[in-house]
Amino acid sequence: MRRLALAGVIANAVIMSTGAAVRLSASGLGCPSWPRCSSADIVASHNAGQTLANTWIEFGNRLLNFPLVLIAALVFVAAWRYGDRPLTRLAAVQPLGVVAQAVLGGIVVLTKLNPVWVSLHFLLSCSIVAFSVLLLARCSVFAGEPARREFRVLSGVLAGVTAVMLAAGTVVTGTGPLAGHADTPRYHLPLAGVTQFHADIAWLIGGLALSLAVGLRVSGAAAAARQAALIVLGGVFLQGAIGYAQYFSHLPAGLVWLHVTGAVTLWVCVLWMFFTLGAGYRPVRERSSLVTDVPDAEHVTSRR
Repeated sequence: MRRLALAGVIANAVIMSTGAAVRLSASGLGCPSWPRCSSADIVASHNAGQTLANTWIEFGNRLLNFPLVLIAALVFVAAWRYGDRPLTRLAAVQPLGVVAQAVLGGIVVLTKLNPVWVSLHFLLSCSIVAFSVLLLARCSVFAGEPARREFRVLSGVLAGVTAVMLAAGTVVTGTGPLAGHADTPRYHLPLAGVTQFHADIAWLIGGLALSLAVGLRVSGAAAAARQAALIVLGGVFLQGAIGYAQYFSHLPAGLVWLHVTGAVTLWVCVLWMFFTLGAGYRPVRERSSLVTDVPDAEHVTSRR
């Protein structure tokens, strides 16, 4: 169950990264129709009216939904067979999320990459990733005692601010030159202003992450909690370095893609730290407690 839950986290994070690659390569309208690639063809072809490379990039990202569906189904079936109702409800978020993403993805294409729908599409993916990390946490056992309450609250604040940063990032991308296609509508906002707001949130996240890392170290928190905080702190400053590098180099698509992928990875790490510190975490019953009166091998042999 833990392996499948981890696969769900990875699959949902990867599809977000590849989706960003579609948009940043100006392939957002590589397939201008949905669910068909174009009005004439189901799959990628010259009839889409875009370059063949852009068409295949967009269509290839659609194909990645098939392994995502398979993993989501396996996660749900495994949780259902495990026999724990809260776990099953959490696992159901992934297949339901795939359906919701397909619907939103269709709206994104049919509205010619309207930035509002693109932002909602990205944020829905962030929500599915959050539930996937929660599912993995429910299947895991954390060593040591939960961190002190003030650190758990601070980690929750950090997770909330990180979610705001992700939302602000979608506005920056929807305002700037890499919104998916040359003809894509944009947010009518000053790019410098929304970028500065995004950076201000990142500095706040850096301060929160530094406070957590130092506080957990001084308070003698469990090693897993300290390690998770250090990973988040390192990820925040790496993201900051990439963010400033992309801004001062006039937003090259490759660096922007690294920044988006790093943001998704940081989101996973922040959530994992939140659960590692023990905030809102309740472990699932051990598998052995779900099986009663099962004779061991020696007893079966003696009866035979």
